[in-house]
Amino acid sequence: MKSADVRAMTLDQLDDEVLKLKKEQFNLRFQRATGQLENTSRVRTIRRDIARMKTIAAQKRAGAPEPAPKAEAAPAPAKKTRTAKPKAAAKPESRAKTKSKE
Repeated sequence: MKSADVRAMTLDQLDDEVLKLKKEQFNLRFQRATGQLENTSRVRTIRRDIARMKTIAAQKRAGAPEPAPKAEAAPAPAKKTRTAKPKAAAKPESRAKTKSKE
C-alpha cells in the first residue's frame, strides 16, 4: 500500500488495518512452515506495510505535520562518462613476476 493512501486513513482505520495485516502475516508464517507458501515475497511486503502503517500512525499521534506532496523532480544532470585507463602498462609487470616464479 502506498504511503499516500495510508496517510489518508484515520488512526482507527490504521489500527484496524495493522491488525488485519498481522493476522495475514501469522497465516503466512504457518504456510511457510508447512511448505504451502507459494508467494514468498508476500511475507516481505506485509512486514513492510505493517511498519509503514505503524510509523505513520505514530507520526499522527505525535502531531507531526504531514509532509507536503513532492513536486515533480527536475531532470537529473547528465552523468560524466569515465574513460578507460590503459591496462597494457600494468600487465607486462605482472606477467614478468609470474614467469620468474615458474
